[in-house]
Amino acid sequence: MLSMRISPGRRPAPWTTWAGTARCRPRVFATPGSTDALRALLHDAAARGEGVRAVGSGHSFTGAATTSGTMVSLAGLGCPTEPGSRAGRHPEDVEELEEVVPLAGGGALVTVRAGIGLRALNLLLARHGLALANLGDIDRQTLAGALGTGTHGTGARHTGLAGQVRGVRLMTAAGEVVETSPETRGALFEAARLGLGAVGIVLAVTLRTVPAFRLTAREAPRPLDEVLERLHGPGNLVDAHDHFELYWFPHTRRTLTKRNDREGTQGPDGAADGARGQSDPAARGTARRLWSTGRRWVDDELLSNGLFWVTNELATLAPGLTPRINAVASRALAPRTYTAASHEVFVSARRVRFAEMEYAVPRADVVEVLREVDRWVQASGVHVPFPVEVRFAAADDVWLSTAHGQDSAYVAVHQYVRMPRDRYFAGVEAIFRAAQGRPHWGKLHTLDRDGLAALYPRLDDFCAVRDAYDPDRLFANAYTTRLFG
Repeated sequence: MLSMRISPGRRPAPWTTWAGTARCRPRVFATPGSTDALRALLHDAAARGEGVRAVGSGHSFTGAATTSGTMVSLAGLGCPTEPGSRAGRHPEDVEELEEVVPLAGGGALVTVRAGIGLRALNLLLARHGLALANLGDIDRQTLAGALGTGTHGTGARHTGLAGQVRGVRLMTAAGEVVETSPETRGALFEAARLGLGAVGIVLAVTLRTVPAFRLTAREAPRPLDEVLERLHGPGNLVDAHDHFELYWFPHTRRTLTKRNDREGTQGPDGAADGARGQSDPAARGTARRLWSTGRRWVDDELLSNGLFWVTNELATLAPGLTPRINAVASRALAPRTYTAASHEVFVSARRVRFAEMEYAVPRADVVEVLREVDRWVQASGVHVPFPVEVRFAAADDVWLSTAHGQDSAYVAVHQYVRMPRDRYFAGVEAIFRAAQGRPHWGKLHTLDRDGLAALYPRLDDFCAVRDAYDPDRLFANAYTTRLFG
């Protein structure tokens, strides 16, 4: 018997993204519990001549998941209805954690179901003494959604999530379950590991993991001009740390810098991270950990979410106060240092809702791009209470990666959901495009296939794979049609 949950009787309620930036009303919202159930959904949608889109947590800001046809959640695929139950399950079906293959140099190849949430994945890997080498700064996405939109973290020697993928199992428009890797159906693998779900529905992913590690995080306010001067040249902040990022408060000359280094490595500030606190007696160490946990709650929840929501509401009611609000907020920042498991340091709670645009620009051009954005904001009269976020990534070979073939800097602009954003985003997008920037696939932008063709040398190869595996565009929607034709 097929395992599937479909809203009975009437059309599902409207669906919207986390930020409300895209919405739709699918004819069907389904949560198949097996590959047979998913295959039946695809065949039914094809017979109706309607599209199918897989949906994760809705954390994309674009219309990547929208459809008026069939919307499919992978949340139940591979999850037995009763713990430990395998009765009636097909050999194609995916377990939460399907396989762990240890590697000689440490770490492992880990195969997991694609619908798993990143938070659950991080905890699952930690239980096996493993971790992902790099992560983005939120963990509310599903693995498939994060991969399909090109999620990345920061670190000059690290790639985005798709660069850590070594295998993809997917279901094609024909209902065929296909195993792909660099060695097996390599072109389909490239199109599937980062491709907005345009070539099939991803069922399982094999990830290259590393031994679990701890990070020491050092956060400190610094003047904008000092930070810009230190983004290039010998001993620059980006190369001196495992993971570096900065937040600049528009209308001010202040930033918050975040330097995350593996425990035991030597940063430019002196002492080895691993030496911190190791000589403390047990009682003092416990007190320090409790204080650190409390301090992190104050910084991450009370200030970064609770108070930050208040300041954004105030800026919405009185936009002219925004420069003063940002000045006060940036001066209130205090340095802090803490050490924790890698995924606890990488990930931050984001409860204040916003819209976002992010472009990857050549790393060598990021300083001038930021100066241009600064000049534009000063001259435009727009009010921006949200910081501008800047991160870095190593070049990779993923066909549709924003860092394909070039070391990249990511510049992300945000606006509170209740404040106007169109003029701000249009102004900075012109700056990003002039620098040959590549838009994040899951964040707001205006490019189409013509605009993307000059930026992605493998775009035609990707579209050829799409033509071969989804000639009738079962997996297409308005957004993917705009991007890929």
